[in-house]
Amino acid sequence: MSEKGNKITEKELKTIKEQQQKIQTVVFDLGALEAKKFEIAVALKQFNEALNGTKKELEEKYGQVNIDLKDGSYEEIVEEVATEEVK
Repeated sequence: MSEKGNKITEKELKTIKEQQQKIQTVVFDLGALEAKKFEIAVALKQFNEALNGTKKELEEKYGQVNIDLKDGSYEEIVEEVATEEVK
């Protein structure tokens, strides 16, 4: 049986309630951060897909090139052919 006199102090109860509230706040914030992280990851995927599409379009138009992002100039990518040394 529980006796009515078996209680913690008001100060102790207040401390426990404050700590529980802090934990709940942190858990909520952590959940919000995870949701935001997911949104950002989806956005990053979309941006990468768009960039890859643009790269493909540019490659079809100009061939394989390196583009200078400062001024838009480009240079063709030349594949180096390995040659054997004759001894």
